[in-house]
Amino acid sequence: MKCDAKKFARMYEGVYKDLYRFSLYRMKNVQDAEDAVSEAVLAGYEKIHQLKREEAFKSWIFAILANVCRKRLAESGGRQRAEEALGGKEQEPSGEDVDYGAALDVRNAFSLLSAEEQEIVALSVFGGYNSKEIGVKMRLNSNTVRSKRSRALEKMECALK
Repeated sequence: MKCDAKKFARMYEGVYKDLYRFSLYRMKNVQDAEDAVSEAVLAGYEKIHQLKREEAFKSWIFAILANVCRKRLAESGGRQRAEEALGGKEQEPSGEDVDYGAALDVRNAFSLLSAEEQEIVALSVFGGYNSKEIGVKMRLNSNTVRSKRSRALEKMECALK
């Protein structure tokens, strides 16, 4: 696909909040989340010629971000930076009123999930992917994705009670 910087910026503008939220939930750290999004966006911009249809941009850039997060987590051994806690207003790129106590509770429940469960839930919730699309990305059967997502959401629900 032919794409200039303005067109890329326009496409990115439509998904940046979801990218950041996905990254924040996966990386569990503001700085690491921002770095992962930056790395994914740079890689996406450099490889934009590989994108065949503009309509596929969201799916394509999320796949890049998921790979960046997976790689960074593997390199760090999944460690979190102890000095940064999730839950501050500066972490959510939004002008909306947010219940930060509830948001922190959800993050804590999310952190109880395995890395695979976190990726499935995050792709579903933030990326809007269905089980078949998640299955393709993660090389899992779509029925397996549905059952893992269901169990993960049940775990989170129990933690939030």
